[in-house]
Amino acid sequence: MNRYLVLENGKVLKGTAFGADREVTAEIVFTTAMTGYIETLTDKSYKGQAVVQTFPLIGNYGIIREDQESGTAGLSAYIVREWCAHPSNFRCDTDLDSYLKENQIPGICGIDTRALTKMLREHGTMNGFITDDPSRADLEQIRAFRCENPVSQVTIHEPTLFRGRASRRLVVMLDFGRKDNILRSLLERDCDVWVLPASTSPKEVLKYKPDGIFLTNGPGDPAENTEIIKNLRELLESGIPMMGICLGHQLLALAHGFQTEKMKYGHRGANQPVKDGKTGRIYITSQNHGYAVREDSIDTSVAETSFVNVNDGTNEGLRYKNYPVYSVQFHPEACGGPKDTDFLFDDFLGMLKR
Repeated sequence: MNRYLVLENGKVLKGTAFGADREVTAEIVFTTAMTGYIETLTDKSYKGQAVVQTFPLIGNYGIIREDQESGTAGLSAYIVREWCAHPSNFRCDTDLDSYLKENQIPGICGIDTRALTKMLREHGTMNGFITDDPSRADLEQIRAFRCENPVSQVTIHEPTLFRGRASRRLVVMLDFGRKDNILRSLLERDCDVWVLPASTSPKEVLKYKPDGIFLTNGPGDPAENTEIIKNLRELLESGIPMMGICLGHQLLALAHGFQTEKMKYGHRGANQPVKDGKTGRIYITSQNHGYAVREDSIDTSVAETSFVNVNDGTNEGLRYKNYPVYSVQFHPEACGGPKDTDFLFDDFLGMLKR
């Protein structure tokens, strides 16, 4: 059966249907990761987005539920050149098509994903409508699409305690759409972790008497989270060590009065090079974001840039001077890789010990 992607600029791309049989309007983004599609499918930072895989064959090792980054799929739709109907892996639980149907996610295969990616790189991220009948597309409605309050849709609903191998430190994690490997990275370092809803008040956070506070990744425009930004300003005054990743990085910057901006097509993939400002060393990182902290908005008396993106010079990390706080735009916990910057979790634990 045919399935179509209608872009907001009027372009129509014809492919073949797989996954769930439903229509979706979403922001169309691409990822350059060659592996880790299970982690991509279950990353809640993709809320409201349809993901284009630039690698041409997806699904060859099936779906391994143990490798999911969350219990449910995060994205709205999935676009691939070719999907593997007969995966081969001894850990495989099901195939890609069955997984998408189970999670009510429509897929398109057979389109020229290279041409689509070049289009998004040239014109910037666009909204799109996925349908089996392109005559149903309304370009005005497609252009007007926005995912409203995405953080509130993906955060945990009730405080939940996760115990590490040894209870040496207590960390409170504000969940904006966490990837489970962030949690695992802390548990493996002998931390107990209370995962709290994104909107938890500073008063409630401090009731747990945490040794540290962790801010996770998540979806959407960081500047729209005005209540969370206000809460972070208050939490900073507690002096408790704090680390942020991805959306957490952006929210910390906004809490300090810096600015963020939407990128043309963002960074999504497992091959983004970042440069350490102190050592000059280059690390290869996994990233998934469409917004960045504006470098020209950073008050250098308040924070210093710790990492920059080698490709485009955008900010990839901040270390604050007045508080025991730092944050990075990339994912040091990355699964399925790379883990070049996994040591940043050890740095965070070092802050807690000090």
